[in-house]
Amino acid sequence: MYTAKGTLQRTAGIEQYLPMVRRQASKMIGRLPANVELDDLIQAGTMGLMDAMQRYEQGHGAEFETFAMLRVRGAMLDELRGADWVPRSVRKSQRGIAEAVHKLEQRLRRAPKDTEIAAELKVSLEQYHDMLTDVRGAQLVYIGDYDSEDGESSYLDRHMSDDSSNPADQLTDQRFRQALVNAITQLPEREQYIMSMYYEHDMNLKEIAAVLGVTESRVCQLHSQAVARLRSRLKEW
Repeated sequence: MYTAKGTLQRTAGIEQYLPMVRRQASKMIGRLPANVELDDLIQAGTMGLMDAMQRYEQGHGAEFETFAMLRVRGAMLDELRGADWVPRSVRKSQRGIAEAVHKLEQRLRRAPKDTEIAAELKVSLEQYHDMLTDVRGAQLVYIGDYDSEDGESSYLDRHMSDDSSNPADQLTDQRFRQALVNAITQLPEREQYIMSMYYEHDMNLKEIAAVLGVTESRVCQLHSQAVARLRSRLKEW
């Protein structure tokens, strides 16, 4: 299994470690947006495993499994960062809307209306609706949103910890879920319906539009607005 130089043969025994790659991918996928594919993580992790097998040398103190897991996990994180395809302009619009919503909620002590959000953004109502359409499919948390500017760990590094048994992490996850539930219950009624139909009942925008008696584009706008409200209320997380 080792070459004359003490390195692992790249092809020998790779299947032995593939279950380790799959376990790591399955652990990570539970904390990621629905658009992330498990197979993509496994493929990236397999490439990381092959790289580990090529680079690993005996006598350097680390067990191969430990060394390989670092490479596998790193390859998966690189894949996630590379897949964050959302243009900067779209992210900027999404953050701008969320910030405007946050300011208005603090000032008005209620959920702001479309017209009020547009005024806060200093754009027309039509322009605001166009912004909502542009951020269609926006996630509650963008993969690249929370990269540290001071060189410390990024959002991904902090939330993809290998140690899922940490009680403090579990408590934080429970609190976040409860905060998310509370935030959803504070959405305007129609936006609550949309979130429920879209995420709980797997209805598409056309089906939701038919139920609410509005256009599909309007459902898209309301969904984007609901996500912006949630991002605003969960900002501390």
